[in-house]
Amino acid sequence: MPGWDATATTVPGQARAPLLLMLWSWPYGQHFQPRKCSALHGIPDCRFTTNHSWYPVADVIIMHHKDICASRKRLPQGPRAPSQHWIWFNLESPSHSANLGTMDNIFNLTMSYRRDSDIFSPYGELQLLRQPQPFSIPPKAKLVAWVVSNWRADSRRVKYYQQLKQHIAVDVYGQHHQPLAQDQLLSTVAQYKFYLAFENSQHEDYITEKVWRNALSAGTVPVVLGPPRHNYERFLPPDAFIHVDDFPSAQDLAQYLQDLNEDAERYQRYFQWRQWLKPVVTAGWATHLCRACQFLQTMESRYQVVPNLSEWFV
Repeated sequence: MPGWDATATTVPGQARAPLLLMLWSWPYGQHFQPRKCSALHGIPDCRFTTNHSWYPVADVIIMHHKDICASRKRLPQGPRAPSQHWIWFNLESPSHSANLGTMDNIFNLTMSYRRDSDIFSPYGELQLLRQPQPFSIPPKAKLVAWVVSNWRADSRRVKYYQQLKQHIAVDVYGQHHQPLAQDQLLSTVAQYKFYLAFENSQHEDYITEKVWRNALSAGTVPVVLGPPRHNYERFLPPDAFIHVDDFPSAQDLAQYLQDLNEDAERYQRYFQWRQWLKPVVTAGWATHLCRACQFLQTMESRYQVVPNLSEWFV
């Protein structure tokens, strides 16, 4: 079959054929190599295709919101088999997800960063270590960094930055600022004590690679602006980050960062959780597809239409 993994296998003793998983379109046109779900999750490998001619017999169709939201004509047009799963897949926030209303009463499964999705697929997660491991804080000679590509002067994060920089120096990288190659991001951010993990919009569970990759993978302390603190604490220990909402003003936050900069013992407390937990970044589109495969193979089969996607995803 064109487009699928011809080496897909089943676990010995299982008679059921491997799932045929169809990706309706490459997300943002970005092609990638599917991964072996057996290596990630210990489940039978699925068969993978992007060939629309196999739509009638596919077990599951994954549709990336950005690529189908402009019109229902971008969805599969033929009749859907009663047992076929249509998965609405989206990693963008509601503020950057157009035409959600047109997606009502179409899909029977959701996959997103939201914890209450059918298939929870976050930007990152914490891995519990088998035994405590010492964590070496990277050497730091600089104070605060921010990497930003989508610069909107009227956004909350840019307005907050404009207030913050009046009281503390912030080195800004990205479009219209200091250039920073992607392969130099982590090594550059690692030199800073704090990183501004400011989300482009504030929504439930919308905690992106700005925290998981840019800050935690670099070994620095994220200063977060996004959903409320209690939402971050569903994903991270309370002493793993600093939340802007904990301070009456940007000036108060700046003073707190300065105080930590001068008190090594207090600063190091933001790394104590790393003895037992390791941040892991979700590595590419293929990992999300394997999450869908795992869900469909391990959860009880069910079929239900998502009636009010636009009311849920806010």
